[in-house]
Amino acid sequence: MAWVYSGKLYNSEFQAGCLATRIREDGFMLTQRFPRYVYVYRTKKGRYGVKCLW
Repeated sequence: MAWVYSGKLYNSEFQAGCLATRIREDGFMLTQRFPRYVYVYRTKKGRYGVKCLW
């Protein structure tokens, strides 16, 4: 298992949190599996992203 990072960084934690909630509730559109963990992380430059553990 490995972390899968989203391809986009967001300026606010709220925007990244919205994506994380969509992933938690809906999963990805093209797969039947749901991630075990979904986290919002902060980069050193202060931007936010989402990472999932399958």
